[in-house]
Amino acid sequence: MSQHQFSVHVRVRFVAEQSDPASDLYLFAYTIRVENTGEIPAQLLSRHWIITDGNGKVEEVRGAGVVGEQPRLAPGEAFEYTSGCPLSTPYGTMRGSYQCVSADGTQFEVPIPEFVLTVPRVLH
Repeated sequence: MSQHQFSVHVRVRFVAEQSDPASDLYLFAYTIRVENTGEIPAQLLSRHWIITDGNGKVEEVRGAGVVGEQPRLAPGEAFEYTSGCPLSTPYGTMRGSYQCVSADGTQFEVPIPEFVLTVPRVLH
């Protein structure tokens, strides 16, 4: 096991009640659980997202923390949050990374594996 390690788990939901397909607006909510699976405490400082819509248009988003927080996690602790992503197509993907720093000052990056945003029954 690495001293500096987080695991990332993602759940996605299409938010039909806040979407307007006639106006090319599709809103997705994603819930992410970040767990410190390493051996020492660490803090999530910032995020970097790469969002690709169904037309191949790529948008990059960078920012401090997640949902206004920069959680500090002891080994075994987890932080879960929900955020949203609007797309102009009924299908897209997100991937990215978290930038973290451990209690010993080591900076490390946590990859966020690509996940799919899709309106139900769009993909077959």
